[in-house]
Amino acid sequence: MDHAPRYRSVEPGAGPRGGFSLVELLAVIAIIGLVSGLLLPAVQRAREASRRSECLNRLRQIAVALHNYEAARGALPSGSIARPFDADPQTPHTFYRWSALAQAMPYLERSIELAAVDLSVPLYGKDFSVFPQNQQPVRAMLADFLCPSDRQDRVSEGFGPTNYALCAGSGSGGGTPFDADGLFYINSAIRTRQIADGASRTALLAECTLGEAVSPLTPRGEADPRLVYAFARAAPLTDASCADTAVWNLSDPPGFAWANGEYRSAMYNHYRGPNSAELDCVSNKLIAPLAERYAAYGWRTARSYHAGGVNVALADGSATFVHETVQPDAWRALATRSGDE
Repeated sequence: MDHAPRYRSVEPGAGPRGGFSLVELLAVIAIIGLVSGLLLPAVQRAREASRRSECLNRLRQIAVALHNYEAARGALPSGSIARPFDADPQTPHTFYRWSALAQAMPYLERSIELAAVDLSVPLYGKDFSVFPQNQQPVRAMLADFLCPSDRQDRVSEGFGPTNYALCAGSGSGGGTPFDADGLFYINSAIRTRQIADGASRTALLAECTLGEAVSPLTPRGEADPRLVYAFARAAPLTDASCADTAVWNLSDPPGFAWANGEYRSAMYNHYRGPNSAELDCVSNKLIAPLAERYAAYGWRTARSYHAGGVNVALADGSATFVHETVQPDAWRALATRSGDE
């Protein structure tokens, strides 16, 4: 038997191929590009949904801390502290300014940070500087107070920022910080049982975007409402005074300090709708008795980088997403504690 190997003749071009042709390679690249183009928006949406969910969770955590504060102290913390400073009686009372966030830190498991903060002295001295013992503590960057969808970066070199602000009410009275119709204002001490409108129908706190420094020459039409506020010449505010100004972010941008309980930082209201195209507006009461001098009036609304609306925590401890198309009357009604809406 013949065991010699047998061979087949192979025609030129009929053998196995060693790779892709240029046309096939281009087709594969095009398919990969198409698939990536379809998947990338889906991945981005999934990431934003996760960030929005985490933002809601942080609002709930703060809401729980505020309720724990009430359980221990008998009332919710004040939106901002104002009182005489015995060591220097000429210091304006509103310079205490410690926010509800600062007061509630022990109930956020932030005892270490709170231990370093001296709430017995004003946040600001007469020269507008932070007292030495508080200069480092108030610079703390606290994830509890920052929305994952925002840039989570310092707004002012001297302070740790906040995306979360307490609700002062509807913004009536020209954006007054005194005796407002919401749950938080200067020296407020509201109990949840005083919420006649119902805790599940009353805003406790919401998110606001962090601001940025902008050129003072920026035309009003080019100023981004998410980043700046207009500074009016007088307080209380009026629509006319807010429209007739081109002074942006006087002193500090929005959200610059979790420690500061004024409208530029840890307090907001519902005068304008969520994510309003109108600029927020702030002013100071410069000529007044020491008890009111430099009190900050403001119309600052809830803002976010979430598509279509903002996250809001309610007085019952829940948190929800409110669409920016909400009716103005309903939005303002949500802010008041006893408006009989």
